[in-house]
Amino acid sequence: MPDKKDFIIKDRRVFAQGDQDQETKEETAKPSKEEVKASESEEAVAPEEDKTDFQLPKINFATFIFSLNSSVLLQLGLIDDPATGKKTKNLPLAKQTIDILSMLEEKTQGNLTKDEETMLKNILFDLRMLYVKEKG
Repeated sequence: MPDKKDFIIKDRRVFAQGDQDQETKEETAKPSKEEVKASESEEAVAPEEDKTDFQLPKINFATFIFSLNSSVLLQLGLIDDPATGKKTKNLPLAKQTIDILSMLEEKTQGNLTKDEETMLKNILFDLRMLYVKEKG
């Protein structure tokens, strides 16, 4: 096997203050170009603190189902899109979300309270009727 050196390994560990050579001291003192670029990009995509003064609802099964219900209403064009303020229809996506709710009903059978079961059944019925009406 030929003795070929494609890369150089530099040990940057500090064992004792006196063991560190001058080159390693200089390298650890200033960040590399890659580190500077990475930190700048992290700052650019770092989310700003949310300065709103409201609390989100507690996440439970009911709020999750209501969230999916709202998504279907939006996809059916029955409520305004909060981002654009306009009503848009996306019937295939609405059907898929209704199917997700149906799958949840099937997979959670026997594990829901009576109220949760009734709520899910009623929401599914209403959404299916609205879908058929919009589909025409």
